[in-house]
Amino acid sequence: MNNMSVDTALQNLEATNRPIRVGMVGAGATGRAIALQLGTPVPGMRLVAIANRTPSHVERAFREAGVTEWSRVESAREAERKIGQGIPVLTDDPSVLTGCDAIDVLLEVTGTVEAAAGVVLDAFSHGKHVVLVNAELDSLIGPILKAKADQAGVVVTHTDGDEPGVAMTLLRYLRTLGLRTVAAGNIKGMVDYYRNPETQRAFAEKHDQDVKKVTSFADSTKLSMEATVLANATGFHVGRRGMYGPPCGYVREMANLLPAKQMLETGLVDYALGAAPHTGAFVVIHEESPLKKVQLAYYKIGDGPFYVFYTPFHLPHLQIASTIGRAVIHHDPTVAPIAGPVCEVVTVAKRDLKAGERLDGIGGFCTYGLIDNAVVARGMSALPIGLSDGRVLCRDVAKDQVLSFDDVNAVPEGIVEKLWREQNARWPVTTPESKESLQPVSAGGVR
Repeated sequence: MNNMSVDTALQNLEATNRPIRVGMVGAGATGRAIALQLGTPVPGMRLVAIANRTPSHVERAFREAGVTEWSRVESAREAERKIGQGIPVLTDDPSVLTGCDAIDVLLEVTGTVEAAAGVVLDAFSHGKHVVLVNAELDSLIGPILKAKADQAGVVVTHTDGDEPGVAMTLLRYLRTLGLRTVAAGNIKGMVDYYRNPETQRAFAEKHDQDVKKVTSFADSTKLSMEATVLANATGFHVGRRGMYGPPCGYVREMANLLPAKQMLETGLVDYALGAAPHTGAFVVIHEESPLKKVQLAYYKIGDGPFYVFYTPFHLPHLQIASTIGRAVIHHDPTVAPIAGPVCEVVTVAKRDLKAGERLDGIGGFCTYGLIDNAVVARGMSALPIGLSDGRVLCRDVAKDQVLSFDDVNAVPEGIVEKLWREQNARWPVTTPESKESLQPVSAGGVR
């Protein structure tokens, strides 16, 4: 089957009644949307189990997906028995899923960091592939998780449908054509560093989403996390802290809006702000050949030497099926780090912060996250946004200042911080960085 294309292999699995058995941890808005699609069902795969700390959320996900019968289970063995009978299961304990032999691949869809890391490691130890719908975790410790997945002989991958996966799928296709890729990123509608759970509450309620999650979409944190996942998968750097994010009317304008020197020297991750088609991801290629440029102009791709290709949609709940198929059938991660961290997401003060204040993490009132090159972040001992939640400031920090570990009190080291420090030790940052990349992007609200 490994010689088959993914769609043919999935059709074969469907025809022979041997579907990929999918377990999912998390039943929030994204988890429900994924359940809805996989419950269609998708040929060659079945959603057989969901874990969530609030079981009623799983029941809602099953109901909305058209599932009429399910069983609540307390152990992996009980889950295996029910799944074997064709009955999907729910539990409030993720270890029931990680230890269940009737599950082939696990989707991590919680958006948590500490809890998710434990689940992912446990899945690896039981020989399960993992699809991360969790930029929060992947941007922080993706490289060390990839190393541990390799050691366990399994796949860990970010998902197609999220912008890093959309960009990476397009980028890999362009490389297959013999094109030189030099930049990639998101198409973003707006960025306002100072949005908070109060300003985003109405939007979150309207779309039945978590308010802190929605805040992270608006205040640049999620954008920076996604760009970091993409940077670690391509080796591309960031041109300056926070990226350039040039406003433009149409994404093809990005060919002339990013610094040519940086694209050619290091590759760039970045984003187009407000550009049609207003969603999806783009990749920039470079071509100097006069004859090839004539051909590209004839096909209306532009005048060069930089050209923009783009995908005008990102649909995590739909496109995840492709990632599941690629991971299980071909052991091919859609998006995974190629080595150690290239970029990080640093913590920046959303307002003037006072000593004694407790930080409220991703999508909160206190801070926002900005992507920076790892060498710069480590050089200033920057506090990653993924490790910021719950830390208490030991001194005042001015608005728009990057927080360092020196600004916060130490806390007991959890699973994630241990892994993050192991990651840093495995790939120590020693390369000097140009002064240009040390320059922060100007913080100015809506940009």
